Amino acid sequence: MMMPKHSFLTHRWFSSSSSTQSSPLPWISPIHHLKTTSPKPDAPPKATSELQRTQKKQKFLSHESAIGLINHEKDPQRALEIFNNVSKQKGFNHNNATYSIILHKLVQSKKFKAVDALLHQMKYEACKFHESIFLNLMGHFSRCSMHDKVVEMFNAIQPIVREKPSLKAISTCLNLLVESNQIDLTREFLLNVKKALDFEPNTCIFNILVKHHCKNGDFVSAFDVVKVMKKSSISYPNLITYSTLMKCLCENRRLKEAVDLFEEMVSKDQILPDALTYNILINGFCQAGKVDRAKMIMEFMWNNGCTPNLFNYSALMNGFCKEGRIQEAEEIFNEMKNSGLKPDTIVYTTLINCLSRAGRLDEAMEFLKEMREKCRADTVTINVVLGGLCRERRFEEALGMVERLPYEGVYLNKYSYRIILNFLCKYDEIEKATRLLNLMLGRGFVPHFATSNGLLVRLCETGKVADAAVALVGLLEMRFKPEPNSWMLLTEMICQERKLLPVYELVDNLILGEEV
Repeated sequence: MMMPKHSFLTHRWFSSSSSTQSSPLPWISPIHHLKTTSPKPDAPPKATSELQRTQKKQKFLSHESAIGLINHEKDPQRALEIFNNVSKQKGFNHNNATYSIILHKLVQSKKFKAVDALLHQMKYEACKFHESIFLNLMGHFSRCSMHDKVVEMFNAIQPIVREKPSLKAISTCLNLLVESNQIDLTREFLLNVKKALDFEPNTCIFNILVKHHCKNGDFVSAFDVVKVMKKSSISYPNLITYSTLMKCLCENRRLKEAVDLFEEMVSKDQILPDALTYNILINGFCQAGKVDRAKMIMEFMWNNGCTPNLFNYSALMNGFCKEGRIQEAEEIFNEMKNSGLKPDTIVYTTLINCLSRAGRLDEAMEFLKEMREKCRADTVTINVVLGGLCRERRFEEALGMVERLPYEGVYLNKYSYRIILNFLCKYDEIEKATRLLNLMLGRGFVPHFATSNGLLVRLCETGKVADAAVALVGLLEMRFKPEPNSWMLLTEMICQERKLLPVYELVDNLILGEEV
């Protein structure tokens, strides 16, 4: 006999509302229900994270830590917030270093209003500031072509640093104005400095003016400044003054005047030239094609106790190379090594270029090998050799170099490949050109636009339609846009062979390339 089912879970007693049927309650074990358990005492309330932060002793940030945080913060606004927050610490006062780093960060980000606000705040700080902060700001404002702000930073030195600007500050400001060709502002600046600071220009200040006039080719004004300089002992011309004048004269091929000035400096003013001053004359005569005179200056230099440096030898060797006097260039190179100097990349490249252009490639390759053992061969040197090999049609050697060198740690740029590809196309070496193109595209380099189109056309004209199609697809993947004639010729050639599917694929690639 079936026992009636008791639906305890549907009794109205357990319903939450008299109007709605209650949902079934979870089953509870009778044993668990009858077990007597004493109520657990309430747990102490957990402190909120805010309360924990309040109760926890805060870590004091030192000036060094604040500088590190500001320096590593990329966002200038966040950097400024750090700067402001650390100052709220009890016992913390900003100093020269913290102001310096935040001002540098803000001016780099062109937050000029924030810079002005901080400079105003600095007037009321008790710490000692250094003028180096303002020299840095001057440089930034000059690079932003805010020349009035350059002068404004100079004028801010005295009220904030509480000292008169140094000669270094004056010369820095003057040099920035002169380099920017701010003539009226320069004149006004000098007048104000002389009046406000009771300042008498020294040699350094006058040298900036000499450089300015020489840069503009105004030799009359430059020599007039020198005459004024000679009237005072604190502004008497020095080696830099004469070197600046001589360099400008040599650049304008006024070599006799440069030599006369050199003799005046040595005999009248008793100023001994250094290797840099000699190099101005050596380089000047070499540039004018008078290498023998340059060599005489080098000998004079030796005889007067001034040892030539790497730049002197390099200038003279370059002069011989330009005139095609390779044997004498090599003699200078060997003399340099025998004197204990180590040739650098520029020296080796100069000689290798000279030998390559003279068709003496085997010697150039030997020097390249020596160079790679003694110092780093850069891309310019490699490209010089590649050009020499291609001029002699030694294409397999050139191709071997570009294939091998990246695995030996030598960086090649797009011009390394383009030099060879241009020569291969010029001499109609189509198979080698196709091989090089595949290598270029595989390494992420794109040929010159005209060369690529020319190669595609030549491949079609020689019946290498499949190679042309593969090349074009590879170029399209590198976002290369061929000339209409190039791909029209290719599609026409494919159509003649009744291969319509590749035509559709080519058109699709071209359309997709245009959309990208």
